[in-house]
Amino acid sequence: MAENRGQGTERVLKKLRESIKEKKYYEAHQMYRTLFFRYMGQKKYTEVVNLLYDGATLLLGDAQYESGADLSMLLIEALQKSSFPVADDLIEKVGIIFKLMGYGSLERIRFVHAALQWTRKNQGKSKMKLHQVLALVLWQEKNYADSRYHFLRSSDGQGCANMLIEYSVKKGYRSEVDLFIAQAVLQYLCLRNKTTAHAAFSAYTSEHPHVESGPPFSQTPLLNFLWLLLLAVETGKLGHFTILCEKYQPSIRRDPCYREVKAHSLSSRQEYTHAAQ
Repeated sequence: MAENRGQGTERVLKKLRESIKEKKYYEAHQMYRTLFFRYMGQKKYTEVVNLLYDGATLLLGDAQYESGADLSMLLIEALQKSSFPVADDLIEKVGIIFKLMGYGSLERIRFVHAALQWTRKNQGKSKMKLHQVLALVLWQEKNYADSRYHFLRSSDGQGCANMLIEYSVKKGYRSEVDLFIAQAVLQYLCLRNKTTAHAAFSAYTSEHPHVESGPPFSQTPLLNFLWLLLLAVETGKLGHFTILCEKYQPSIRRDPCYREVKAHSLSSRQEYTHAAQ
């Protein structure tokens, strides 16, 4: 019985290869789906993941977006049901598929949502790694706003700073050079990610061509505020937070997300203090 199933699978694989060679993508898509159900029924997760990844990248690479997206979603389903850890090599494969998908397409949005759900199998670094991979792809596409969203949910402060420098130079006014990093640092702190906030701030202020040497930043009060705020968070002396806000209010009120950060910071001083100890 098992031998017959194996022979049947080989026949489908042979037909699949022939369909691909002849660019009969509809037939190829149907055979990929047939093999998916066979492999899943036999719990052959390694085979099904490799098959679907190859199929998705092939179809997407030849602009067969709907069929490629369908195989991509099946791939995430297989990963969810398998016992595979959320490893970096699998995250990189997800990133390659994401890059091949149509820019701004509904299928791409659905795929990202499913992939992020998959990383919840082991929380923390895996999810942050996927956010980093997505951010890098979106940065390459010059989609700075969405890239920023994903960088802020990663641990890649250096990458975020590099993207923001490019964003600032190409799209922003010179007078806004401090706002680009202020929004990022404050939102990192809202997300309880002080280490990445510090890394992004340090890289941005040291590498941006239009930022004065510092700290301190005598010509840019908002940058000085961020520097002192990060020091307060690092040492756990958040009693200084209110004093800093009062002293630098004319500068920080320029950033509309400041009020949200103030609320988060004031309501969670104990968490920050504990994290700094």
